[in-house]
Amino acid sequence: MTTISQTAGRSLRPSPSSGFFATLANSLHALFDRLERRSAVKTLNELDDRALRDIGINRSQIEDAVYGQFKTELSRYL
Repeated sequence: MTTISQTAGRSLRPSPSSGFFATLANSLHALFDRLERRSAVKTLNELDDRALRDIGINRSQIEDAVYGQFKTELSRYL
């Protein structure tokens, strides 16, 4: 019985453009992640102190909570 390899005729080295597109995709992902976090900070800053207290943070902890540096019970909900 004869088997035919699916990789026959294909180069094992990635093409130069694949590295470019991977870098571009990673950059776009980082940009959208940054914009989403900035939006979350802005939204939380618009809340009053009582609403912030209800979710377990105070105004000085907003950025730490959004960027994942807030290490308390709240961290499992963010």
